[in-house]
Amino acid sequence: MDYGLWHSIATVAAILAFAGVVWWAYSPSNRKRFEDIGNLPFENDPILTRPRSTAEVQGTREKSE
Repeated sequence: MDYGLWHSIATVAAILAFAGVVWWAYSPSNRKRFEDIGNLPFENDPILTRPRSTAEVQGTREKSE
């Protein structure tokens, strides 16, 4: 087995791996899951959006000093 054969085997393996990842990413069974994951940055986080009380703000300042 020479270098050319190993190079060909590695090239075919890389193409098959790439095709597998593309098929997995665009398969209809994964569409809903990937859409939900893609929309995560646009969702409101109730912990981050709720108003903070004065005690909470003062408590965090005291801890940081």
